Amino acid sequence: MKKNLERARANPLFEGIALNDFEGLLHCLSAKTTLYKKGGVIRSSGDTVHFVGLVLSGSVKIIKEDADGNAAILAELHAPDMFGEVFACAGLTESPVTVQAADDAEILSIRFDRLITPCSSACHFHARLIKNMVGLLARKLLLLNQKIEILSKRTTKEKLLCFFDFQRSAAKKFAIPFNREELANYLCVDRSAMSSALCKMRDEGLIRFNKNTFEVLY
Repeated sequence: MKKNLERARANPLFEGIALNDFEGLLHCLSAKTTLYKKGGVIRSSGDTVHFVGLVLSGSVKIIKEDADGNAAILAELHAPDMFGEVFACAGLTESPVTVQAADDAEILSIRFDRLITPCSSACHFHARLIKNMVGLLARKLLLLNQKIEILSKRTTKEKLLCFFDFQRSAAKKFAIPFNREELANYLCVDRSAMSSALCKMRDEGLIRFNKNTFEVLY
């Protein structure tokens, strides 16, 4: 339990919440922990959105399927990332995405109505939670803008270069959270075409890579 508290407190949602308040806060939020095996569905597209999830261990994929059943990975989340808060804040009654465990994952579920509504006990930390939630949503908007910029590129090579620019930050060598199929889904490109583009970029001296570790040379 203590380890779970430490992992959960690392999420920006709980910034400024004192440790001695934290266990009482989780009780007030009707929070509960659930274990999911790799491949297990945490939330299916169309499910009622009634809780926000926080990854305590393992990782999860956020997946969007089109009308033909083609799946695209929108994001992969790790501890202490959170999911579902955008849809809950938007007032959606049904989830437009599927959330699946990418590895064995431990998820802290928090009832959204308890999160944004001050409780009858007038807990002093609710105002701080709401402020922190606004900050989280702003950061999610920035990530969404990055994804839009990547997908706006015309060619597979341009999408890869844009993706690498966001991934590398200050370091020229970095690991990405996707295998080849997942990366192709994330970029919304054909896997074979993407593999060819990667090899061509390597031959041109733009990148080096080994599995999911890349180094940019430009």
